[in-house]
Amino acid sequence: MKNITYGIALIVTSFTTNAQVTLNADGPGEIGTYELITNAFAPGTKNGAVEAPDAIHPSFGRHITEVFDKDLNKNVFEFYAHVTNSPPDNEPVKGKTDRQRVEIKTYGPSPENLKGNTGETVQYKWCFKIPVGFKPTTSFTHIHQIKAVDGDDNLPIFTLTLRKMSDGVDKLELIYVKDKASKMNKYQSVNMSLFEGTWVEATETIKVGVQGSYAINIKKVSDGKTLMDYSNPTIQTIRSAYTSKTGKVYTSNAFIRPKWGIYRSLKDIANMRDEAIRFSDFSITEINSLPTVN
Repeated sequence: MKNITYGIALIVTSFTTNAQVTLNADGPGEIGTYELITNAFAPGTKNGAVEAPDAIHPSFGRHITEVFDKDLNKNVFEFYAHVTNSPPDNEPVKGKTDRQRVEIKTYGPSPENLKGNTGETVQYKWCFKIPVGFKPTTSFTHIHQIKAVDGDDNLPIFTLTLRKMSDGVDKLELIYVKDKASKMNKYQSVNMSLFEGTWVEATETIKVGVQGSYAINIKKVSDGKTLMDYSNPTIQTIRSAYTSKTGKVYTSNAFIRPKWGIYRSLKDIANMRDEAIRFSDFSITEINSLPTVN
């Protein structure tokens, strides 16, 4: 029987500005899974850390469950996205029907140590496994996003997305968008086949600021081999106030936050299939914080 014990670890060192929150599956099945996730990332909310199309596809049940993974020899989270039911698992937010998402996140009601504020350095770690034969879309199939809150917050700042390519060699891309007025930058593009059927560990470190820094390393869990590695010591990692060419005024972002899961376009639905991606070993660490103001 699944043990519905909330697996959240809060570690505070003698330097009270450093804290780590971890999230791991604690048993098989779906009972208590959303509550486990929310208690780690947005305690006190009603499953606010989870975005899933359960209301659209109620016959399936919860779209995030916990399963035993023989490679890691422990329980992990499995995220499901379906296109074969009618209607497909459409976007559960803002009424959009051209996309679907099954994601977990931190957001406004989350504790301050789970928000990336200007002047802080935050580190995100997690493991994931893309199934063999995964079919990404030609548009976007995001599996991780760093989003901004308030101001210009529509587009993610950093994204890991899977993309179907015309030459048949599908990619895992690292994308950066400074703001809505800027072009999208693809900083890394790695063959998706390297990730299929194998557990990898991602470590992402962000100094939050207009003059910030960013680094991500993804390596195989089995042998430590690096599959993606990128760093930029001088990059804007939160959006400041600006006026667009059309005259629209954007205020500064309040903070940045992470999302994990499956967020994909349905424009290529004829070439898509039902998918499941596994995740494990989430952690969010606030390496240093803003100085205390007396």
